[in-house]
Amino acid sequence: MSADEVRLARAYLLRVAEPPAPALFAFVERAGPVVAAARVRAGDVPAAVRDETSARCEHDLAEGDLARADAVGARLVVPEDPEWPGWPLLCLANASGRGLRWATPPLALWVRGSASLDDVLTRSVAVVGARSATSYGEHVATEFGYGLAEQSFTVVSGAAHGIDGAAHRGALAAGGNTIAVMACGVDVPYPASHSALLARIARDGAIVSEYPPSATPAKYRFLVRNRLIAAMGAGTVVVEAGVRSGARNTAASAAALGKVVLAVPGPVESAMSRGCHELLRTGAATLVSTVPEVLEAVGQVGDLAPTTTSPKRPTDGLGDQAIRVHDALSVRTARGPDQIATESGVPLDRVRALLPELELTGLAHHTEEGWRRPRT
Repeated sequence: MSADEVRLARAYLLRVAEPPAPALFAFVERAGPVVAAARVRAGDVPAAVRDETSARCEHDLAEGDLARADAVGARLVVPEDPEWPGWPLLCLANASGRGLRWATPPLALWVRGSASLDDVLTRSVAVVGARSATSYGEHVATEFGYGLAEQSFTVVSGAAHGIDGAAHRGALAAGGNTIAVMACGVDVPYPASHSALLARIARDGAIVSEYPPSATPAKYRFLVRNRLIAAMGAGTVVVEAGVRSGARNTAASAAALGKVVLAVPGPVESAMSRGCHELLRTGAATLVSTVPEVLEAVGQVGDLAPTTTSPKRPTDGLGDQAIRVHDALSVRTARGPDQIATESGVPLDRVRALLPELELTGLAHHTEEGWRRPRT
């Protein structure tokens, strides 16, 4: 079969069945896309495939879809192409093989933008969260998007208001790659207020969808789309999310696909952080607060977060008795060894030995009246 025949067949199949269409996907895997498309048109398919395709099987708009895509600088990427991101999407095939029908891989992907999917998804992280995000959440998402892009990670999100948009903007500001996975056609600016942002993503990254050009968004399509966001990232970071939200749905999908799930904590009284806190409380997610922590969780060997250390104190390294003697010293009043021994509970002969040692390190000062602690 020629490449054009394969592309036309998959374009037809993407439109005639609503994703994820597990029966159709399995049929295409067995028969091949060209034969499968011909049999779907003729109605010569198993009952399960007929259930998924009968409503639209007579609507063969493949050539028009490919033309509309080309007019906006988009293309159809198919599994037969070298660009196909087979490794990131393998988790969907594995999960589907375990019986998770919602995890069925896409038959093909419409892509608008110059970024090559197999290249930009080699190192990638999904960043998702609430549409009604707080200023705190948007700030964190922007910083994460920027920091991940600086480390050559592609930021994957859904182009929605709030956290998604902030993550995309952060990545673009750093001059990095970002991918917007849509629940509509790649030529449909949704939300409309993100038209300029989507234009920038198409120019510097990629807009991706399994829905054909001109397809409009629908509530159920967002949930179906979320499995692709989860699959395309090595891990998913939830910045803010309500207890019931699309972001939590994406996190659940990522966990089911065997991907790392990370969550950012927020103020305990914030409704927009309750979903994150629930993920953390139940152990469904790992807490992250910095980009290095994200890289440590999802990156390759060597992407380790710096260890957080507490400030060094002058008394660090002292033994127990030396610390007690030091604590018994007063800044204002000089004390004799007897009084220091009584205050500290350290034997007098030991106090007399420790005080000169503390003086040598600047932790004690001897005067005519006795010993005191130096002012700092």
